[in-house]
Amino acid sequence: MISEHEARAIGERLAGTRDAIADAARRAGRAAEDVSLVAISKFHPAGAVRAAYDAGQRQFGENYIQEALAKQDELTDLDISWHFTGKLQSNKAKFVPCRFDLIHTLESPKLAQALHKRLCAVAAPRQRVLLEVNLAGEEQKAGVMPEALPALAEAVLGYDSLELAGLMLLPPFDLTPEQRRPLFAELRRQRDALETRLNMTLPVLSMGMTDDFPQAIMEGATIVRVGTRIFGPRPIKQ
Repeated sequence: MISEHEARAIGERLAGTRDAIADAARRAGRAAEDVSLVAISKFHPAGAVRAAYDAGQRQFGENYIQEALAKQDELTDLDISWHFTGKLQSNKAKFVPCRFDLIHTLESPKLAQALHKRLCAVAAPRQRVLLEVNLAGEEQKAGVMPEALPALAEAVLGYDSLELAGLMLLPPFDLTPEQRRPLFAELRRQRDALETRLNMTLPVLSMGMTDDFPQAIMEGATIVRVGTRIFGPRPIKQ
């Protein structure tokens, strides 16, 4: 549970975030409705998710499977669209069917195959996925390297259980928001090139977080993933 004061603060911060997203969209010559907000609730209690829901938020993102499942089970009375935004290991694919509307972090043919097998095993609906791209070439970061992106996309399209919706980016944390902007622009170019190659539309660009979502929106983000600005500093993970 959280206090009424905490719940009110979440609602106020959520409203401020929505206003900032709308302002960034206007400055980019875009409609505010073109950008969806996914509230990243990792490490925050289910009560915080409920407070944001009561304030009008419907899309929430989680980074850890077990934490996500626990919150989903606690909040079954809410009509939430759950997104998985963390690193997904192949051995965790069994937990995905019917639990998430969008997986942001598909990064390898191995993971695509694991998801496909599990989805087919339980006759689950098609799973929408994004391909996470490692544009900065960070060895410690997840994501497919740009040169391997077309092959991964074609592998995903070979599985009728998966629906490829677009791309996702997590830029280096040690860059300033303006230094990240060229990477956001590059993700858009990668998406455009992939659309041409595959002869299909990939409508989703998931990029931009609490400190850099205005720059991401300027470069075409359709989903921004914001946590701290809405929920406050993350509690220490137990």
